[in-house]
Amino acid sequence: MNAWRVAFFDLDGTLTDPKPGICGSVQYALSELGLEPPSQDDLEWVIGPPMIESLRVMLGPERAEEGLRLYRKRYGETGLFENRVYDGIPDLLKGLTSEGWRLYVATSKARPYALRIVEHFGLAPFFIETFGSGLDGSLQHKDVLLSHALAETGVDAAKATMIGDRKFDVLGARANGLPTIGVAWGYGSRAELEQAGAAAIVAHPAEVTAALDAVAR
Repeated sequence: MNAWRVAFFDLDGTLTDPKPGICGSVQYALSELGLEPPSQDDLEWVIGPPMIESLRVMLGPERAEEGLRLYRKRYGETGLFENRVYDGIPDLLKGLTSEGWRLYVATSKARPYALRIVEHFGLAPFFIETFGSGLDGSLQHKDVLLSHALAETGVDAAKATMIGDRKFDVLGARANGLPTIGVAWGYGSRAELEQAGAAAIVAHPAEVTAALDAVAR
């Protein structure tokens, strides 16, 4: 196995499409707080960054924690399973693992939720470990999360690659010395990924392996 065959995958918008569960749970939280929630299409921007930060934008700092409690109430019961694996992802992961890649999940989502999603949708066998944030808000930013993941795994950042759909993935990886392959099927635009400095952008999971071979150092 080549030493550089290590990849960290984002979860939401990269491995799975979480829109109904995430946006539906935000709508629930806003409704419970007496607000008229936007449509799910108008809430797509909350997919990617830490949820507490999005709730601060919508609710202000004084009500964001209550909004997060309500969000988690629905998301933890049903929202996390209102989700689907993108077409082509299982084949991609199967191919990479058969070729000797060491794969990890690195998501700003709370780790207990991420573990349940990865297991529920049959992705757990492909990943050595799933790294996520704490319910207390720790490790919620990608730069800190990836630093933690690198330390825990002993992976040399110069030999690893990040794969994700938002600028947060690219910027967090860059802060740790990792290149990022941006995926265009998620919730970040191609322009967002380019401006953040993605090393490559792919339009379909079938293109990821070649992109990894091209950017790996």
